[in-house]
Amino acid sequence: MNDELLIKFLLNETTAEEADEIQRWIAASAENEKYYRQFERIWNESETLIHTSEVDEDLAWQKFKVLAAEKQAAVPKVSRLKLTNVWLRIAAVFLLCFGAWLAYQKLGGGYTELTSYDLVLNKELPDGSQLVLNKNSSISYATNFEKNRRVELNEGEVFFEVAHDRSHPFVIAIKDVKVEVVGTSFNIKRSKKSVEVIVETGVVKVNKNGKQLILTKGESVLLDDDADLLTKKQTEDELYSYYRTQLFVANNTPLPRLITILSEAYNVKIELSEQIKKDSIYITLPLKYSLEKNLATICETLDLKKQRNPNGILLSKK
Repeated sequence: MNDELLIKFLLNETTAEEADEIQRWIAASAENEKYYRQFERIWNESETLIHTSEVDEDLAWQKFKVLAAEKQAAVPKVSRLKLTNVWLRIAAVFLLCFGAWLAYQKLGGGYTELTSYDLVLNKELPDGSQLVLNKNSSISYATNFEKNRRVELNEGEVFFEVAHDRSHPFVIAIKDVKVEVVGTSFNIKRSKKSVEVIVETGVVKVNKNGKQLILTKGESVLLDDDADLLTKKQTEDELYSYYRTQLFVANNTPLPRLITILSEAYNVKIELSEQIKKDSIYITLPLKYSLEKNLATICETLDLKKQRNPNGILLSKK
C-alpha cells in the first residue's frame, strides 16, 4: 500500500475497487491499521492547517525525511509521494502534527481509532476483550488500555465481550451516557437521537447525567438524547445481533420490527401499508442473501406484494 493511494482514499477519490483494497489492507493486520490511523489523523490536521502554515517548508521536509527514516522499522514500508509545492506544505505540517502526536503517546495519553467502514469488523483489544463492529461504526480506545480500559463509541453499533478484570472496570462513553462493566457481553448502538444498550450476559451499569440503571442478562434500555429517563425492559428478540450471526431471526416478531432492521442492514427505505403493520412473523433470513430475495420470502410467507416507489419499497396485502 502506498501513501498516494491512501491520500486518494481520504479525499474520496478512489474507485470502488481501490477503496475495497485499502479496507482489506487495513483489516489485514494491526500494524496496517495503526499506520493508517496515524496517517489519517495527521492528514486531517494537515488539511486544517495547510492554508495558514508559515513554516520553512524545505527545512521541514528534510526533517520529516529524517524522522521517517528513524521510524521506518516500526511501520509498514510505503512509497514516498512525488511532491509538488502543495504536498511539500502538507509534509511540513505532517512533521509538526506527527511530532506532537509522538510526544503525546510517550506521555501515555491519546486514543487509538478503529473504524469498520463497509465491512463488519472483528477486533481484540489489548486486554483480551472481543469486539464486533457493525458496518460504518467507529470507536476510540485508550492507548494505555491495560490500565485505562476506556472506549468511546463515536458512531454506529458494537458488540462487546469484555475480559474480566475487577481492578480495571471497562467503561464505554457515548455522548452523555457512560456504560461500566467488569466482565460481560452486551450490544451498544448509537443512533442520531438515542443510545441503546442490550445485555446478553453479566451485569452492566448505565449512567446518564448522574442517574444510574443496572441491567442484567436479557434486559435493555433505550436512552433518548432529549430525556434523562432510564427505564429498562426485557429484550424481545435477537434481531439486533444480525451482523454477528449473519441471520435475521424472527420468532413471532412484529413485522414492523423486522422491516426496520432490514431497512437498516441493506440501507434501503422499506414501508408497510397500514393493514399489515400489526402482523407478526416467524422466519429466518440469511444476511448473505440479497434484499430482493429476503423480501420475496417474506411476501411468500405472509401473502404480500412488493412495490417500488420513489421513496423506496412498499409491502402490502395482495
